[in-house]
Amino acid sequence: MAMARKGRRGRVRRAGKVRARSRSRVEVVHLPDNKPEYNMPYVPAVKMRGGKVLFLSGVVAAPVYHHHPHRPEEFDHIPADAAAQARMALGNLTRVLEAAGGNLRDVVYATRFFTDLEKDQDAVNAVWKEFFGDHVPCITTVQIVRLGTDPRLRLEIAALAVVPD
Repeated sequence: MAMARKGRRGRVRRAGKVRARSRSRVEVVHLPDNKPEYNMPYVPAVKMRGGKVLFLSGVVAAPVYHHHPHRPEEFDHIPADAAAQARMALGNLTRVLEAAGGNLRDVVYATRFFTDLEKDQDAVNAVWKEFFGDHVPCITTVQIVRLGTDPRLRLEIAALAVVPD
């Protein structure tokens, strides 16, 4: 098997062949009936070119590493409002992605678990936009009775990403 080497101008050389690196590894898939005025916070599908699949465990506003069994006092500092919890959870997601050599733009799919979808979804969507900007991965949003970590937590995010080789 021939080794890959980076040549001049960001091209990858493999077994004597040269191919230009793609500017974007993400191709958003839309249906013909999509309209910009819908202002959707997700896309129907994403097609990736290159990279390695990264499976991320669910993150919440609590520290990524905490005691098991859970100790309620470790969660006393977590704010009660959904927007603040979303910022903390997305901060944890960012840290895990960076540890794996990626970033939020590498996220292709996320599942968001809410304990009160009606009260919290709009606030979380606003924070989501702050973190993701114009990058919109595929998303599934679900309401559940309670998160496993602590009953005061309102949101958990699990994700799939494709990080660079």
